[in-house]
Amino acid sequence: MEQKNTRLRNMGFITFFFSGICAISSGVVVSLLQEQYGFAYGMTGTLLSLMSIGNLLAGFLIAMLPGKLGMKPSILLLTIGYALGYAMMGLSGAVAVLALGFFLVGIAKGSVINTCTILVSDNSADRTRGMNLMHSCYACGALLCPFFIAAAGRVSGSFAVLVLAVLGLLLWLVYMGTPFAGRGAGKKEVTDWSFLKSTRFWLLTGLLLCQNAAEQSVTGWMVTYFKGSGIIAGALAAYTVTVMWGATLVARLLIAFVFPFKQPRKAMVVMGVSCTIFYILLVQARSQGAAIALLFAFAFAMAGMNPTAVASAGRMTSVTSMGIMLPVAASGAILMPWVIGVVAESAGLAAGMMTNIVPCVGLVIFAILVARLPEE
Repeated sequence: MEQKNTRLRNMGFITFFFSGICAISSGVVVSLLQEQYGFAYGMTGTLLSLMSIGNLLAGFLIAMLPGKLGMKPSILLLTIGYALGYAMMGLSGAVAVLALGFFLVGIAKGSVINTCTILVSDNSADRTRGMNLMHSCYACGALLCPFFIAAAGRVSGSFAVLVLAVLGLLLWLVYMGTPFAGRGAGKKEVTDWSFLKSTRFWLLTGLLLCQNAAEQSVTGWMVTYFKGSGIIAGALAAYTVTVMWGATLVARLLIAFVFPFKQPRKAMVVMGVSCTIFYILLVQARSQGAAIALLFAFAFAMAGMNPTAVASAGRMTSVTSMGIMLPVAASGAILMPWVIGVVAESAGLAAGMMTNIVPCVGLVIFAILVARLPEE
């Protein structure tokens, strides 16, 4: 049994690594598409938001479909979106096709997040360490994504996107060989909805909503912002994704192995305050060195927020609760990239990026409220 649990946990690590490459590449891909087809900022924001809408919908689907189809068929149906979505982006420049491609990538992203959360959470002896390791795998994939795109981009931009489709197919094949069982099998059982009455559940969901909004806005818009403002040269701007996720990987590994949180809820307050300060300084940066250093600091401060918040759900963690928490939280990632695009259309991209301070402040507020709750 222990060997089987280890295998299921490791499948969660592996697939989240591939998801890190495929999901975070969207920020670089949307910048390539903007250059290639001359999209306005509003269209760029719409494509990013469509991906987040798919991400939100997937959370509900992966929570409900297993009762009808079983877990494995449901996962295989939903996670093929990475392969299909990027294939569509690489083969067509039609707006409708690109929009559907981003939506399918979002479906796959949300399905993988929910599935990996359950695989790792249910099969790890230390839930907080397991979640930070899982998110470290995601960060590692995200760190490598610009190198994959740059290497493939030497052939053409379309070829680079098709390489992402192949990586998405590899992720799907890993799930094909995963022996889902127990809670992960999607067998019919009595669903416990008691978490909906929990103040802790909804405060953690609000915190994750702000975290998703702030992080997705930086991931999706920062490459375009650095290019458009001239702070960082075009070719180098894509590698800011590596800076961001390199910082994330380092921070999550430190939390998992070197400096585990003794008081996770107080740690979330410190992370929220740090994120807000570093983001305000980041959007005011005017030199390449300062921008890179502050992006690193922002990502380092943000790194532990998501896994620590999810781990703090404790006994409420289930396929159903995650199917509510993660999609609701993902709505922040839908709203903020779109808001930034709309504001950028009328007032400039710098003003648009300033609006992302709002979810950063929200992080602080929700983290404080969670910290004030009594211990379970």
